This record gives sequence, structure tokens and C-alpha cells, in this order.
Amino acid sequence: MLVGVFACALAIAVPGAGAEPTVDWANAQRVDLVEVDYAFQPNHLTFRRDRTYQLHVENRGHELHELTAPDFFKAVELRDPSVLNQDGTELVVKPGDQKDLYLVPLQPGRYGMRCADHDWAGMTGDITVD
Repeated sequence: MLVGVFACALAIAVPGAGAEPTVDWANAQRVDLVEVDYAFQPNHLTFRRDRTYQLHVENRGHELHELTAPDFFKAVELRDPSVLNQDGTELVVKPGDQKDLYLVPLQPGRYGMRCADHDWAGMTGDITVD
């Protein structure tokens, strides 16, 4: 019992003890992705695990485009998950708009990305997390 009391007192006395480290979103590395009719530029993105990124997505096309990458989005920590659709599977960007997605990749691997409405036209790519 005395050990438990001491552990609680230590956690209270030491700021940050027992707390998860916070993510430094202000120093996120910017990665640009441009959506055009009907391609991603570039069509391959590479991230390093446990680093902070600002994925800047700009739609320069004349049609609505999505960055659909459900497996990737499940494998990252997002600063603001509400930027994605309700299912958390895609980022929707209207023509002429741009959106920023702040993320920390947590799981290494290779993930597919596509535009759900235009993958049939070749609007696909992949994401690698090292």
C-alpha cells in the first residue's frame, strides 16, 4: 500500500509523469499532394514512422476529388480527424480548394491511395511508411 501511495505522489509531483508525450504539430514537415483530373502528383508518398507531417492536398482539377486511403488513415494519429469524411476513410477536396491534414504515421507498411470517384481513370497511387 505504501508503494502505491508513493507512486501516486510521484506522479503528482513530477510534471508529465505518466502522461503521453505531446505531438509537436507546429513543426510538422510539409508534404504536398496535388489532385488534377485524373491523377495524383506525385502518385507515391513516403513518410517516416513517428514523425509529424502536414499533408497539404490541393485540388487543381475541375472535378471534386478524394484522397481515399482507409488503411493508411487507420495507421496514423491525426491532429483533427474531422477533416476526413464521417467514416474516416477519405479526404474530400472541392475543385480549387486545398486542405491540410496533420498526421503522425504509426505503422510501417505500404498503403494504397485512390480517388474513389476516378480510380477507374487511373487516379491511384501508394503511400509508404518506413
